[in-house]
Amino acid sequence: MKIADLYIRVSTDEQADKGYSQRNQEEQLRKYCVINSLTIGKVIYEDHSAKTFNRPEWKKLLLSIRKQKGAMTDLILFTKWDRFSRNTADSYQMIGILRSFGIEPQAIEQPLDLSIPENKMMLAFYLAVPEVENDRRSLNTFFGMRRAKKEGRWMATAPVGYKNRVKENGQKYIAPSEPSASIMKWAFESLAEGSQTMSDILRECRKKGLRCSKNNFWVAMRNPVYCGKIFIPKYKDEEACFVQGQHEAIISLAIFDEAQNVMNGRKKKSPFKISSPSELPLRGFLICPRCGKNLSGSPSKGKTKWHFYYHCRSACGYRVSAPLHNENFKKYLKRFEPLPPAMECYLHVIEAKYNTTHGNSGILKRELLKEMKDMETKMAKIRQLLMDGDIDPLDYKELKGDYDQKISSLEEKLRDVANRPKSVSTLIKLLMNTLIDFEKLYSGGDIEVQRNIISTIYPFKLIFENEACRTPRVNEGVDAIFQINKVLAENKNGTELDFSSLSHQVIPLGFEPRTTTLKV
Repeated sequence: MKIADLYIRVSTDEQADKGYSQRNQEEQLRKYCVINSLTIGKVIYEDHSAKTFNRPEWKKLLLSIRKQKGAMTDLILFTKWDRFSRNTADSYQMIGILRSFGIEPQAIEQPLDLSIPENKMMLAFYLAVPEVENDRRSLNTFFGMRRAKKEGRWMATAPVGYKNRVKENGQKYIAPSEPSASIMKWAFESLAEGSQTMSDILRECRKKGLRCSKNNFWVAMRNPVYCGKIFIPKYKDEEACFVQGQHEAIISLAIFDEAQNVMNGRKKKSPFKISSPSELPLRGFLICPRCGKNLSGSPSKGKTKWHFYYHCRSACGYRVSAPLHNENFKKYLKRFEPLPPAMECYLHVIEAKYNTTHGNSGILKRELLKEMKDMETKMAKIRQLLMDGDIDPLDYKELKGDYDQKISSLEEKLRDVANRPKSVSTLIKLLMNTLIDFEKLYSGGDIEVQRNIISTIYPFKLIFENEACRTPRVNEGVDAIFQINKVLAENKNGTELDFSSLSHQVIPLGFEPRTTTLKV
């Protein structure tokens, strides 16, 4: 009596509705074995796609056949040939392997005697039909997803910082998910600054609560979905492009582009921050007054506590108490505190500098709109040239891609201009109120704030000698404050002063400053 192994496969819930359930298949196969006097050997249950034979249970069955060299099996039974495979080429190869062990695969609802040559034509038909159905289903799915992407919809699992949601009408979309969205926004902004490595940024993100592997994080930082764009890959004659997504963007296009420039090495990274304990805020900013080399800083253990020193690593042996230098530096900062009479003058200087650098928002907006209109006119011209047959379709696609990219860039600039404050006076007044007391701002901040203040004021390193601080140059804005304070301090007779002569220090050449007079 022949031994038959029963192979039962389903892959979707839809097949169960069509009568392809495991229970139904097993019932039919067992009934067939009883009618044809076959001994049932193994019963294999598979829940896997039939696109390939890389299926867990089939691989176990084939391994068992190879070990036993087909001695324990004569037939492998299944209901239809699409239960066996949906890939014609793989099917012929697998049939050849089974027949080499003396095993015949057979579909009970589509029986074929493969020893008869003419039956191979029917076998080809039975195997081709399910493969065609599978390919058509895959193609329909592909075109459906591509069409949805062109409409700006994200057609996959939500990336880090987003969450998959469903509208009342059943349409799926993605929306920012806190706190991951804020963490990813911080990651892009930090990367765009170029002051930290990707590893450092990922480490900080994990401290903030982000759950993401290193590989997924790198992929996410390359994903334009965070700036509101959806990437459409190239397909046949259609070129790859970006479309505006329907989801909410976490970052701006400008920040995303800056981050990509850093990752691609096109943007020079800022110097990395030098870590320092809170007792040594000046470490890395000082030069030895004896030999001119950089001063380091470190603690020294005393009998009852630690003592901190700035010291030179060269043979000169220079060393000074860190608390002493720290106190002298705080006193030195007071010279840069703006005196109240100079506040109005300096407010005008900064506002004039901002307006000169960024220009009038209304004028910029009109210029951008004019450029966009010119681009649209050029687009209309090349469309007409294409219709008249004066240019090749490939040339039209290339030109259209360039114009679309330029228009997208202009739209982003237009949004930035629209979001700018109409007047910066309020922000500048807030800034000046912060600058009124440099020393308190420095003393009240943590080590990072203190070091940021030092690096902002002094582009070059400092030299402390005999409690006096000297440096080749200070920040231009801070220097202007000092110069105004100096004029005020020297004017002791109470006369009116014309500060327009000082404004050239921070206002570009060619700008005519308003005459500002202050009575001291």
